[in-house]
Amino acid sequence: MFPHQKNAAVSAAKGFRIEKLPIILLLLGALLMTAGCKIERTEQSDKLKVSQKTSAEDSAIKELKKEISDALSSGDGPHIIKLKNGMNLLIKEDTRFPLVNVRLFVHAGSSYETPDQAGISHLLEHMVFKGTDKRAPGQTALEIESVGGDMNAATSFDYTVYYVEVPENEWKLGMDIVTDMAFNAKIDPEELKSERDVVLSELERGEDNPGSRIFKTLQSIVWKDSSYQWPIIGYRETVEKISSKDIHAYIDRLYQPQSMLLSVVGKIDPQQVALEAEKLCGSLEATQPVVPPVKFGVPENGKTTIKIIPGKWNKVYIGAAFPIPGISSAKVAGLETLCELLGGGETSKLYRKFKYEKRMVDSISVSSLTLQRSGMLYIFATLDADKVEEFWKELMIELSSIDFNQFTDREMERVSLNLEDSLFLTKETLSGLASKLGYFQFFENGQQAEENYLYDVKNITRQQLQKLYDEYFVPEKLASCMLTPEGFKTTEQDLEKIVADNWPAKKVTANESSVSGPGEASTIELANGSKLVFIPDTTLPYTAMSMYWSGGDADLTVEDQGLSALVSQSLTRGTASMNATELEDYVSDRAASIGASAGREVFAITSKFPSRFTADMFPLIKEILTAPRFAAEEIDRAKQDQISSIKRKEDRPVSLAFRNIFPFLFKNGTYSYYHLGVPANVENFTEENIRDFWAKQSSRPFVIAVCGDYDREALMNFAKELDAKLVLKDKPVEIPVPDWGTDNKLELTLPDRNQAHLMAIFPIPGMEDEEATAGLSLLRAALAGQSGLLFRDLRDKQGLGYTVTAFLWQAPKTGFMAFYIGTKPEQVEQAMAGFEKTVAMLQKDDLPEKEIQRAKNILNGEYYQEHQSLLSRSRESASLIVKGFEPDLDLKLIEKAGKMNAADVRVLINKYLDWNKKYTLTVQP
Repeated sequence: MFPHQKNAAVSAAKGFRIEKLPIILLLLGALLMTAGCKIERTEQSDKLKVSQKTSAEDSAIKELKKEISDALSSGDGPHIIKLKNGMNLLIKEDTRFPLVNVRLFVHAGSSYETPDQAGISHLLEHMVFKGTDKRAPGQTALEIESVGGDMNAATSFDYTVYYVEVPENEWKLGMDIVTDMAFNAKIDPEELKSERDVVLSELERGEDNPGSRIFKTLQSIVWKDSSYQWPIIGYRETVEKISSKDIHAYIDRLYQPQSMLLSVVGKIDPQQVALEAEKLCGSLEATQPVVPPVKFGVPENGKTTIKIIPGKWNKVYIGAAFPIPGISSAKVAGLETLCELLGGGETSKLYRKFKYEKRMVDSISVSSLTLQRSGMLYIFATLDADKVEEFWKELMIELSSIDFNQFTDREMERVSLNLEDSLFLTKETLSGLASKLGYFQFFENGQQAEENYLYDVKNITRQQLQKLYDEYFVPEKLASCMLTPEGFKTTEQDLEKIVADNWPAKKVTANESSVSGPGEASTIELANGSKLVFIPDTTLPYTAMSMYWSGGDADLTVEDQGLSALVSQSLTRGTASMNATELEDYVSDRAASIGASAGREVFAITSKFPSRFTADMFPLIKEILTAPRFAAEEIDRAKQDQISSIKRKEDRPVSLAFRNIFPFLFKNGTYSYYHLGVPANVENFTEENIRDFWAKQSSRPFVIAVCGDYDREALMNFAKELDAKLVLKDKPVEIPVPDWGTDNKLELTLPDRNQAHLMAIFPIPGMEDEEATAGLSLLRAALAGQSGLLFRDLRDKQGLGYTVTAFLWQAPKTGFMAFYIGTKPEQVEQAMAGFEKTVAMLQKDDLPEKEIQRAKNILNGEYYQEHQSLLSRSRESASLIVKGFEPDLDLKLIEKAGKMNAADVRVLINKYLDWNKKYTLTVQP
């Protein structure tokens, strides 16, 4: 097996995300730093101010600690916390041993290098032990070993990891050492010179190892023309040229906090770990955007390639490889299963035949290496030179005729059990647990990936294995390297001919498989005006589907406010053949989700499910759309839920503000409605109202966007059938531009509350004005967030409110920008004055370049963070297209914003942030 392969276990504990903690931790970190400052006081008034400030900070610290404690106490973890700068923190308490394991994963490995800097990632890994800004060379190891700890680092193709394991009472030292190594490495030129010689010696040792020599050769063939083609350690000629300046530039480019995961596992207090992580890492700045790496596709065609390397070897060492997809592919579990069946141990098919029965080889194994962007199936054998031709011929015959129907139930169950066992056994040690928890979080966005893998391993069928085998074990993709003794007579051409004679290329016919792959990204126009969007992503074995119509509130009269929301609540509560609980059970049994929602100009139904359940889910979705049950008892439940939601919103100040903001801002039309309606009206809606609305809504042209590893042909048939059955051609909803309200001030009261809430709102253009949208999005990013201009002024300097931000809302033809603050009732006027001052400042002076660059980074980071899931990407495409935009509009806007400067933004500020035309909304106690 390969050293970089994911073949061992991770914890079965499910990870969960704590949404509020980043803000809490940042505030607390700032307060703790302030409390540590020495302040000289010469005036009594200064003493009073400082005393009041310290008291307020102490109170805030207590409150924030409590919130952190409450959040971290929900469940066993691992807890996932995202810091303000984008860094992820994984915390898992494990009290089995008096130890703590600290790891820092960085998306910086050999595949992130350019050809002329091959080996720089590995060289940097060596140099972090040669001194930091505050520790001399060797001091890090001395400090860790002096407390009885252990430390190391490792470089792979896709990442570098720094780690220590220390006694429980030294966890802070462990966190400090790991972060100091990664963030403050000195890279002294003299130390680099000596360490470079160490690396070159390591490189030479690798050349002496047959397995390493073969793998390096195969990676240059299988992954030709990609950054996986060179060895992690690099080449002598590239390593010799790497300078201290080169390494610092590499660090500046890739060591971005949003591209890192700090993992702390062991006997810890999760709250204290969270606070310490914020202290150590919260001040790091994201200076460059990090774009997710592009996967290297599996070559569609090729030819058998064999390379013989003669040398002073006593045996012949054979490596044979085939390209496969990367680690997050839906096919990984199946590929690992077939590798185990073929060559995973002494009970495997090839071992039994060639080692035990025919005695042709000393050893033979089959394994899979799955990296982030691509992968490799690998056969490795050791044998005597006089048996090579016979073995090679027999192996080709065997590979050409593998039939997975011949594997017994016992063999299938044995492999499944062994793969599952290898996963769980990793949890036996704290280091193993920490490694795999971090690995799954870092590369597969959470521990659910383990459950997906185990499910696939337990449920894979022989037919599925055969399909995978036939797809990837093909002679025209075979690459082989053989290390042979000097004087070996057989040539590369001889061996290639053996392959051609005994394992002919398979001709695949169109009817050979009943399931089609996802194919290329494309948009298909259907007969009645609907559209079907394909977004292929084989990372996970899931299909995510979003189906959008124009409509929603736009299909209502003013008397019908709330009806579209009620229909969305009722739609998925049963079909003609299933009641609500039967439908829920059916969906749950398939680990799927399905739901409907209504907006002010759209209606949507979304679903996500394991791709293997496509044949079950498409008929269900079709029945929901064409024959919804709308049972009286379920309509009553939906009404109760909606009315309850209205009342809950009216109990919370911020929710009350947002419930009223649209009727306040707009005088007429869809945007002026109470989206959930009012309780009396909701109570009076009938089944007939609901069916009439759905008949009208479902008859409009739709957009289906599907993202994931789906069956393209099945999806095409599904969409065409719905378009033919439901849609009345050319019946989209016309949504007029709304008129703005004439009253510019709304004051709401919510008695017995402590805080006041204030919004200053400015009308802006809709999304159709791309220039304005891009520039105002940039402004919003500059103003919002914990390091935004509004927060720094009104929160940090003036202490006016706990939450201060800015946000944008836009429809195609209208929109608004709002400043928001939650503050004390007696400080509302001061907060309003602060907003006014900010607007005046923005109108007068260009924003500093540093603020503009920060805003651009935020826009990039937000986009990729918010569009990681399959469902988020399918929603984005469907919602944009149904509104009349291209599916890549958001990226286009980010690109436009990236080309803007401070002067461009100030033009938009002066045009749209008119203080005299603002709307104000307040909620007072």
